[in-house]
Amino acid sequence: MLAAAPSLAGAIARVPTCALWGLETALVTVEVDVASGLPAFQIVGLPDTAVSEARERVRAAIRNSGFEFPLRRVVVNLAPAERRKEGTGFDLAIALGVLRASGQLRRDPEALCLGELALDGGVRAVRGVMPRVRCALAAGSRDVLCADENAAEAAAAGGTAFGVASLREAVAHVAGDARRPPAAVPAPGPPPRPAVDLADIAGHGTPKRALEIAAAGGHSLLLVGPPGTGKTLLARALPSLLPPLDPDEAVIASALHSVAGLVDPAHPLLAARPFRAPHHTASHHALVGGGSPPRPGEVSLAHTGALFLDELAEFSPAVLETLREPLEEGAITISRAGASATYPARVTLVAAMNPCPCGHAGDSAAQCTCLPDAVERYHARLSGPLLDRIDLRVHVPRIAYEELRAEGRERSAAVRERVAAARERMGARLRGTGRRTNAELTVGEIRRHCVLGPDADGLAAEAMRSRRLSSRGVHRVLRVARTVADLAGADGIAAEHVGLALLLRGP
Repeated sequence: MLAAAPSLAGAIARVPTCALWGLETALVTVEVDVASGLPAFQIVGLPDTAVSEARERVRAAIRNSGFEFPLRRVVVNLAPAERRKEGTGFDLAIALGVLRASGQLRRDPEALCLGELALDGGVRAVRGVMPRVRCALAAGSRDVLCADENAAEAAAAGGTAFGVASLREAVAHVAGDARRPPAAVPAPGPPPRPAVDLADIAGHGTPKRALEIAAAGGHSLLLVGPPGTGKTLLARALPSLLPPLDPDEAVIASALHSVAGLVDPAHPLLAARPFRAPHHTASHHALVGGGSPPRPGEVSLAHTGALFLDELAEFSPAVLETLREPLEEGAITISRAGASATYPARVTLVAAMNPCPCGHAGDSAAQCTCLPDAVERYHARLSGPLLDRIDLRVHVPRIAYEELRAEGRERSAAVRERVAAARERMGARLRGTGRRTNAELTVGEIRRHCVLGPDADGLAAEAMRSRRLSSRGVHRVLRVARTVADLAGADGIAAEHVGLALLLRGP
């Protein structure tokens, strides 16, 4: 047992840490006062259950690390006290504050302290380190003291990270007795090899063209066709067409995975755009986020990448309706009692479904056995407002044997070059707005950047009358037409670009 240093009578220890609500962060000061009185240990400042339970973890960790827990009145305040504190990431800061206030730690901890304590004094990793470190950097604090498992993530966020395995190592580092070396900034991991290349898919020229447009402009895509025609294969080829993440996109996408606890400790920065494919039994909490505290759902974990919903009509209609806001706004706000969290959700949605319950409606090779009312109920699972938010709706038919055996198919790499060039044009057009793709164009930007010639304007007007397109539908057609023009390298939108956008929107 280490001998305790003289008590700092009347001194209040202050240790910096950071609170997390969704992606929102705020610096928190852990204030610790050790005063005369009956032995007690109290945590104030709106702690949740996990923070309140830190009392027992901190008490055991201090004792089992060879220090003395003061048999006095210990009060810990998490300032500012007006916002609820959640999670276990305050344990390390509280323990260091107690040791400093009781005179067992000679120096004030100046680094941002993040970590959960085990009962034996070990320091465990916590989620959400990346956004917390970025918050500290914005406030002018660079040093971070955290668990060894979180050190690479903190370094990737831009901080000078010192990883510790135990409370004793943390105390020795702060006191200057045994300084820990700063963690190296991790090298980016190798991008995963796409599971499907376009060259693996036979035929399907129109669906492939729709996939290219979706990848370039970030447009939502629905593939409809009989079983076994290649809908899922087409959707899983989308990652091979998406351009690489730029640095800003990589940080925000990685921060979302950090908040969800899904980050790879060895390679905390994502090397490729995320591709999420939840099962059709997923709840609305799993899809858009929820819980207490709120966690990001699949639509946010797919931010900057793609969200694939296979067997779309098998999802609960109530679950699908929750997608309407993120598809329109590019973000989702989860409100709970006393707090709310907003997560970005700018995704390229690609979905696949059969045309009817048996899957053979309109199939030239098999007869549909569904009753008309069964087909109607099946289609009714997708509401009109949800379908109106899907830019591209493409039929995926059966292909002939000759197409299946044909050679000379275009590879994904060639299509990806066209997609990247189109995105460069979009980026130049939207520079300074915070938006990157044509799917994000506002109504005002549509008026400026989607100027139609006389022929194209007449075609759009006739389509609005004959197909009864809503205003939202017309805007989505114009966004797709703008993407078709960008892929062609054209400055203006011609009638052929509008015609293709209308064709790919389906009947």
